[in-house]
Amino acid sequence: MRLDQRGDSAHSTAMTAEDHDFSHLDRFGRAAASVSRNPRLAVNIVLGAGVVLAWLLLGAMAIRSAESRVPGIDAPGDTMLRYLPRLPLPDFLERFFSLCLAPAPLDGGLVAQAGALIVMWFLMAVSTMLPSAAPMIRTYCEIADTARIKGEAVVHPLILVAGYLSVWLAASAVFAALTLIVHAFAASVQMLDPVVGATGAAALLVAGLYQFSGLKEACLTKCKSPFSILFSNWSARPGRIFRLGMEQGVWCLGCCWALMLVMFAVGVMNVFWLALIGLFTLIEKQTAGRLPTQVAGAILLVWATALLVVSA
Repeated sequence: MRLDQRGDSAHSTAMTAEDHDFSHLDRFGRAAASVSRNPRLAVNIVLGAGVVLAWLLLGAMAIRSAESRVPGIDAPGDTMLRYLPRLPLPDFLERFFSLCLAPAPLDGGLVAQAGALIVMWFLMAVSTMLPSAAPMIRTYCEIADTARIKGEAVVHPLILVAGYLSVWLAASAVFAALTLIVHAFAASVQMLDPVVGATGAAALLVAGLYQFSGLKEACLTKCKSPFSILFSNWSARPGRIFRLGMEQGVWCLGCCWALMLVMFAVGVMNVFWLALIGLFTLIEKQTAGRLPTQVAGAILLVWATALLVVSA
């Protein structure tokens, strides 16, 4: 009997070693097998590539925006952007940029321009908000690794990420509509020009006041402590994990939506302020206490007041 057990054990060990032996594959095959066997690695690769690609596209669009902006209404950083090389891009990206930068709907119509603006705002969300969600995603991966070691079924972390991003995609549609509305009333030369006067001050005022609100504090608290939420709502069903990602996205949106309004006052495609907002949200979610939040709120309120005084 013991011999049989030893034989079964040896056979199982040999099968396990064979399952993890990818030496017969080429270099690409071994790399693909390694990624598929390590969900955390796959998540890091996908998220890293997504954030880098989003920043590259936004940077290319920002250069074109700075070049096409009418003198006298420059956004912060435009002078520097004009000295950067204008990279050649495929026709469909040039068309996408043209739709976003046009002062009015082109021959593609309002629907095409609205779609382009949704994509633009979604790229902005990916570039600024996805890095700040990294601790939440990492926490899920750690819980998933523990469950996998115990032999439990685990939903791939990218399902959680997809749920999270779906919320920001919906928010991007709202911001795109707001962009069209603001442009219609502000009558800017270009769609993505900085909005000055009362409209710009209103955006800063709302963003500043929200930093002191109870809703902001509640959402920020949820963003800072994802473990209890993820652990208590753990599931082996993809649909439930997708909804869990959506819930985390809602908390993140509740925490950061007002900061995105600042982009109207500095120019929607201002990559320098976009990077600053992304860095601030990352610090805000990692810092204990509310000091960064309140300091940012005070700065925005002073800025709004100054803009009103100047435009009066």
